[in-house]
Amino acid sequence: MAEAGAPVCDDAGELFALRCAPPWLTLDFPTPQSFLSWAPARPGFQTGTRVAWLEVRNADLPPEVDPLALLAARLQAEGLSEAVAMMTSRDIACWRRAAVRFGAVTADCVATVGLGNAVHVGRAAGGRASGYGTINLLAAVSAPLSPAARIEALSIASEARTAAVMEAGWRLPTGLATGTGTDCVVVAAPDRPEGEESFAGLHTEVGQALGAAVHAAVLKGARDWIAERGDRGVPTTPW
Repeated sequence: MAEAGAPVCDDAGELFALRCAPPWLTLDFPTPQSFLSWAPARPGFQTGTRVAWLEVRNADLPPEVDPLALLAARLQAEGLSEAVAMMTSRDIACWRRAAVRFGAVTADCVATVGLGNAVHVGRAAGGRASGYGTINLLAAVSAPLSPAARIEALSIASEARTAAVMEAGWRLPTGLATGTGTDCVVVAAPDRPEGEESFAGLHTEVGQALGAAVHAAVLKGARDWIAERGDRGVPTTPW
């Protein structure tokens, strides 16, 4: 249920319908999809038609609260237990979407981007989260993918996310941000064996469409987040 006074919006898009009714963002596919992710709700290889984001406030997650239990309870209360689901402290209305067609393949990506917990890969200070803020994204392609190709697609989406964050130029004491400590990536492809693509690398139509869509959506979101703060982070120092 949308929060009182919260704006509700709908966007039909290319491959799925989007509905933003804070604190929820839901994506509904017209046909079953094969998902792969490390989402906190229904991670790994899954089949379904829905992906959801829950916006949480910092006060919702004090140290004694189990975030997985909180998400599961909220999903059940909302009737979304079947969804692959993620959480974000980013204003859910700040979602960004990009669709790209390359050859015969269309890719459609939605991302919410916050960099409050940004890190440079391998250089997370203290080895723990330094704040709230994350990048969550769903990237769907129009072509069915084999299990191996879905794994490759997940790597392409993650690479595109990193490239976009670096291009946005958020500076940390340890270097340019490459992501956050709590990012989550979901990839989706039609759940049918006929015509499955065996590969989804950077030179394939799947990889090129997917990479371009993710890069565009994340870059939009990262630039908007940075613009809201009026600076580009702290000066970098050598590692």
